[in-house]
Amino acid sequence: MIFSEALARLEQLGRASVALLPGLAVALVLFGLGLLVARGVRAGVRRAAALRDASPGSAAVLGRIAGGVTILVSFLIAASVAFPSVSAADLFNLLGIGGVAIGFAFRDVLQNLLAGILILLTRPFVIGDQIRAGSHEGTVEDVWVRATVLRTYDNQRVLIPNATLFVDKITVITAHEKRRLAFPLTIGNGDDIREARRVIVEALRATEGVLADPPPEALVTGLGAAGVDMTARLWIDPPRRRDAVDALDHAIANVKEALTEAGIDLPYPTSQVLLHDQTEETDGDRSRQREGWPEGTSPPRPRWRVQREDEARREEERV
Repeated sequence: MIFSEALARLEQLGRASVALLPGLAVALVLFGLGLLVARGVRAGVRRAAALRDASPGSAAVLGRIAGGVTILVSFLIAASVAFPSVSAADLFNLLGIGGVAIGFAFRDVLQNLLAGILILLTRPFVIGDQIRAGSHEGTVEDVWVRATVLRTYDNQRVLIPNATLFVDKITVITAHEKRRLAFPLTIGNGDDIREARRVIVEALRATEGVLADPPPEALVTGLGAAGVDMTARLWIDPPRRRDAVDALDHAIANVKEALTEAGIDLPYPTSQVLLHDQTEETDGDRSRQREGWPEGTSPPRPRWRVQREDEARREEERV
């Protein structure tokens, strides 16, 4: 009895398996076509990313993401064909529940992934740009799925999470072709400001790497403690860090040399220190002090002398 029931159950399973074979065959064919489509999508996304000046690594990442999504959709379609009792809605619901769980578990990773994709698509900066993000400044070498690779000027590698770059403020130093540089200087109070301005501008025009348009300029910015404060401005092209350092080096040296040759003073802040050497004998005697109150024509008498004279007078009166 039990043996016959087992045979009947096996026969039933066999018939059910045979009934599923056509659907499985169609599902396998659909899934195979899906793999081919995914390969084409991956290649197309890579090519499109390369046309937008994305790095090879970034293009490969975007291609893999697009290919993975295509394969997932193909799998869901093939599963719904192979197992008709399971609808596509059930699979998507299951995928949604799993997606929520994965989202909670890998929230930071997914956040950086989406930020990296948006950075690649919106392109606030490109590979090779020099940017400043927080306390880090350097050249963008690559944009990974999780982070952006920054090479600092002292040859260090800094990985900045993409979500940080997408949310925080960043400065793209090489966003434009030209860049303005400036450095402060001070001339003497007795110097001719117009002459100093002329000498500074001519020295900047003669400096290698300084553009003639926009022209360099020298502006008076205030009256400082040492003299007249000025700011020299100049433009360079290209605006990279190395060019900016070289241009400032040459410009400052040329301006200093030109001002010195023109006889224009370059004062520096000075301070005067007075040493108080007052003794008991000179206390309050302005005529014998080297600092402090001015003596005047009729300086007041020291307090100790007034007290001593008062005591002497009272002593004489008692006698």
